[in-house]
Amino acid sequence: MAVIFPDSQPSTPLQDPLLPWLWSVKQALEDWNSGKESGSDLTKLLSDCIAAFKDNDQYRDDIRFLKIWFFYMDFSEDFGSVFQKMWESKICVGNALLYIWYASFLESKGKLYDASMVYQMGISRNAKPVEWVKKAHALFLERMSEIVSSAQTVSNDESITFGSLTNPWSSSTMKVLLKKINHELMKYDGYQCTTKPYSGKVALSSLKNSSRNKTIEIGRTKYQIIGCAGQGGFAQVYKAYVSCNPDDVVALKIQKPAFPWEFYMYRQLNQRISDKERSSFGLAHRMHLYSDCSILVCDYLGNGTLQDAINSFAVIGKSMEEVLCIYYTIEMLYMLETLHGVGIIHGDFKPDNLLIRYARDGITKAGSRYGNDLTKDGFRDRSGPWHDQGLCLVDWGRGIDMHLFPDNMEFKGDCRTSGFRCVEMQENRPWTFQVDTYGLCVVVHMMLHNSYMEIEKKLSPEGGYIYQPKSSLKRYWNGELWRNLFKKLLNSSPGGNDKKLLQDLRESFQDYMCSDPQLIKKLSELLVKQRASLCA
Repeated sequence: MAVIFPDSQPSTPLQDPLLPWLWSVKQALEDWNSGKESGSDLTKLLSDCIAAFKDNDQYRDDIRFLKIWFFYMDFSEDFGSVFQKMWESKICVGNALLYIWYASFLESKGKLYDASMVYQMGISRNAKPVEWVKKAHALFLERMSEIVSSAQTVSNDESITFGSLTNPWSSSTMKVLLKKINHELMKYDGYQCTTKPYSGKVALSSLKNSSRNKTIEIGRTKYQIIGCAGQGGFAQVYKAYVSCNPDDVVALKIQKPAFPWEFYMYRQLNQRISDKERSSFGLAHRMHLYSDCSILVCDYLGNGTLQDAINSFAVIGKSMEEVLCIYYTIEMLYMLETLHGVGIIHGDFKPDNLLIRYARDGITKAGSRYGNDLTKDGFRDRSGPWHDQGLCLVDWGRGIDMHLFPDNMEFKGDCRTSGFRCVEMQENRPWTFQVDTYGLCVVVHMMLHNSYMEIEKKLSPEGGYIYQPKSSLKRYWNGELWRNLFKKLLNSSPGGNDKKLLQDLRESFQDYMCSDPQLIKKLSELLVKQRASLCA
């Protein structure tokens, strides 16, 4: 992609404040290409330009400014967040070039499924000229058909092999898997599929962040929209009352284009995870699949996310109390131990996807209305009031069902989420469960330090090298617990007993908590205080 700067410009800086920035970017690009300037200098210039004009209506539909965004995206590790900011600023959202360029960009990064979704989003939004998007999408599908044809279905055991293509999130892999499980989806309770587009009286496109009290009908059930609970580039999540009943609250995840994979993952969770542990992984009631979108109806938890809890400490310049960090670490270890033990990888393990659960409302002996008395009894086996406490892992769009692959299958693919790329992704090595366990380490680091984890490679006393976080632990923390966690999870060997490793780590943290009743008491007080703060 190149920015074309004509030799003669009819505009002046007074008429066109963006013009001096374009000249500066042009010069910086020339310097960077010739080696005179570092990439960080150019990145800062692009970032400053975007910050200066992203809210300026004059440049909202300016192709030159769109190109500046894409230059910046190319220098960013977390290009997904750059696109999200561009989308929120409504930069050229009605222009076909936005979708064609971003889809091409994603394709170059190997994110084929996401690229296909972008093309379809441009077509569904009728971006002008839409013929350009359709033509680019058709050419994309031609290229993808060659990859899809390389995927083979082994008929004798229905395993799927992919040759050199081992990215479980790629377009071709996902298409083959969806084809393989399509007959299973049709059997699931709550799965409703039609080849027609959504045709409700209230258009889904009319639902915005500020949507309140609009009522939409889905599958003969009416949902009163209460507000937007979250959104991304391809999906929006709304809080809604079923049949206008405030006592029956759900979350509606509306995704364009349609994406049934997440519903499949939820049903696999139903089948493989015991009732005792099931509430830790989100619940999906039904999926309505249309030709132009899908609507997933899920449980709604309005207590905030683990990211919210981390931020509540960061805004006052503090870090989360260690005993609270230990509690949530136990919860996450329990989650991954359970998931990996039944052959499921979440694939997007981060604090935004961890919803907070609290014990059922009641009056404690201390007179608090927030939850029951949380004592040492039941802590270790998560029974009594502790059963309803903890975390709930949601957003299964990147989930991986290992049962669909041959035994000992490994993957090569990059999540491209800045800060959450496991060591194997960073070094282009195969991975399996490490994508989740690395995410757990990042979340722990965020709770302890209020920052993303940076790792370094050091000589090990036992020989060879090990990875460890750069940040040092505070002297009054239980350093042995934390060092052991990071050492074991950041340096797990391929083919190791992942479930046993997670179980041993979990039990070490539980042993520490149960060694002193005062720790449980302090934890209980902190949870009550946190709930009062986050749920006010």
